[in-house]
Amino acid sequence: MGALSLARAALACAALGLLIPPWYGLDSGFTTWPAGEAAPLVLLLARGEAWWLWPLPLILLACTPALLGRRAEGRMLVACGAAAIAWVFLQGWAIGLPGTVWSIAAPFVGADATQPALGWGATALLTGAAGLLAAGLAARGRFGGDAFVAFLVVGSAALLILFVFAPLLTILSAAAIEDGDIAPGAMVGRLTAPEAWSLACVTGSLGCGVVWNTLALAMLTGVLSTLLGLAFALLAARAKLHLGGAFRALALLPLITPPFVVSLSLIVLFGRTGLVTEALSALLGIPRSRWIYGLPGVLLAQLLAFTPIAYLLLEGAVRQIAPSLEEAASTMGARRFTVFRTVTWPLLRPGLAAAFLLGFVESLSDFGNPLVLGGDFDVLATRIFFAIAGARHDPGRAAALALLLLGLTLGAFALQTAWLGRRRYVTVTGKGDAGVPAPLPRGLAIACGAVAVPWMAFTAIVYAIIMLGAFVHDIGRGDMTFTWRHYVTAFEVEWFQGPVFRGAAWDSLFTTIEVAAISAPLTAGLGILLAWLLARQSFPGRRTLEFMAMLSFAIPGTVVGVSYIMAFNVPPLELTGTGLILVICFVFRNLPVGVRGGIAALAQIDRSLDEASATMGGGAVATLRRVILPLLRPAIIAALAYAFVHAMTAVSAVIFLVSARHNLATVYIVGRVEAGEIALAIAYASVLILIMLAVVLGIDTLVGRAQIGRRVPAARMQPAPVPVTA
Repeated sequence: MGALSLARAALACAALGLLIPPWYGLDSGFTTWPAGEAAPLVLLLARGEAWWLWPLPLILLACTPALLGRRAEGRMLVACGAAAIAWVFLQGWAIGLPGTVWSIAAPFVGADATQPALGWGATALLTGAAGLLAAGLAARGRFGGDAFVAFLVVGSAALLILFVFAPLLTILSAAAIEDGDIAPGAMVGRLTAPEAWSLACVTGSLGCGVVWNTLALAMLTGVLSTLLGLAFALLAARAKLHLGGAFRALALLPLITPPFVVSLSLIVLFGRTGLVTEALSALLGIPRSRWIYGLPGVLLAQLLAFTPIAYLLLEGAVRQIAPSLEEAASTMGARRFTVFRTVTWPLLRPGLAAAFLLGFVESLSDFGNPLVLGGDFDVLATRIFFAIAGARHDPGRAAALALLLLGLTLGAFALQTAWLGRRRYVTVTGKGDAGVPAPLPRGLAIACGAVAVPWMAFTAIVYAIIMLGAFVHDIGRGDMTFTWRHYVTAFEVEWFQGPVFRGAAWDSLFTTIEVAAISAPLTAGLGILLAWLLARQSFPGRRTLEFMAMLSFAIPGTVVGVSYIMAFNVPPLELTGTGLILVICFVFRNLPVGVRGGIAALAQIDRSLDEASATMGGGAVATLRRVILPLLRPAIIAALAYAFVHAMTAVSAVIFLVSARHNLATVYIVGRVEAGEIALAIAYASVLILIMLAVVLGIDTLVGRAQIGRRVPAARMQPAPVPVTA
């Protein structure tokens, strides 16, 4: 795509934003057009309203001469695009809904000038302005003169700044504001408050601060989930057991289960009136207790949820170890355990670090399990929630706690980098390697089996309770009478000149599926395009763009939710209460997975294919469409699956963003749990699990599973049939 073509298309888009869509209000639509505020900018200016927006059409007119020749005038296009973007946001910040916000603007527009949030007309104009800026940069030789690459870089950078960096800056500033004024002392007081750092649990009978609680829980979850996942991985990859199908089922279940549903099953089993509690009380006389509510219960729930993910990471790490290294150690006389200790274990170090980090970070950001099982054991995620949604609405306190949670997460990433250091762990090279993996030492295999098999049985019981509880009257109280009542309450359908969805859960289910279906393709598409830019293009700021794209992975969901509430609750971008903010949240929350998956897939595609396309006259667009995207089909489908499933099961970020009109399934289930309707919550969760299981299995069938070629051990080889001749 040439710079001139992009500039003309961008100018048309910007002009369209002035002429047709409503300038104000993303949720106003076109139903009241052109009356009131739901009018295009041209009509507003013709009526003498919002006169401070007159510079925008003048800027567009000024850049028109730069497009009349055969070549675009790069300097003018850059100036026009940057000026239009700057003016839209500056006037939006200066003039808000209650009046003029910036006192410096009052002498020019008046103190009583008001305007609502930007709408679709402003969105179209900003898109066109970004296109003009990109076309100007390409015309000046930036990005290799390729206007398509320039537009992708400018557009993706603008989106990441707007929906990742700006909310973080907002939450940082909110922690330092008290009574509308900047108060650094208030920020220091909030960050160092006793509720966060108290050590009363060590010196007395009171509880510790939420930072210590959160750290203790995350450390325990990270270590134990890594060890359990390692036991499963070693058995699956190295032991002579035929449990691959069972292990894969174990790994699949948490991926398609809402994060707090396991807690409901644990309450049914170990609550004060739980099945196990009642049995122990009746048979052994053990008194009923509430031990499940607190650190033990939350830890158990998180281990059930995060161990399978650690197993997936570590199984891949174990299978990637080159058998030739272990064979070399065996040839030199090393015993099995020595081979494992000196060769296998050191090479597992990156996988162990990744599994621990994932368990640690997931525990930090987990909101559902501590909310359901926490009791008096508070963690940062739940304390942030109650600071926003509780009786004492305190956004500054919530922002300070969110900064502490973000600091713990970033610190974990830094520690992982320091622990791995600059050592090399390469075992798969371009050389042939068809060795036989070393078998597990007998004692280690027995130990792994003694841990993994009971844990797998316990996990099966927990998930069986989830499915069983939906079909009995009240499993929490031991009433096992079969009933469809919970499904009827949630998903009742009547027929009156067509289906009428009367069940209480239909609205939230339809909204969840709609939001997931919209956000998943956007996540996969933007992720793959960013991966292509980062892996195949060279331009100034590439590392910065990669950091911006991956930053949201390190931000806990609770922090994301609070930052979005604070950043997009007032003009110029007022998104709270709309379905759009849910889509945006999911897109940028799940974006890093699509980016990393695309980069990994592109690393396996030789650059000579791109060079061959360029030699035959194909530009960046043609190469991407005809060569790269067909080869990235598995990565695209995997990104779609991940984005869809996480949009269906997320709760920590979106619980702050839902509204009565746009409620989600997981938030609805949390509400049922808080109301004591556990059986109804379990029934709804079982429907979600079945929906996502169908989606994931369908994608798994489409894509298949990659296999690494290894030589089959002699004991498992079958002799080839010998032909018999007459």
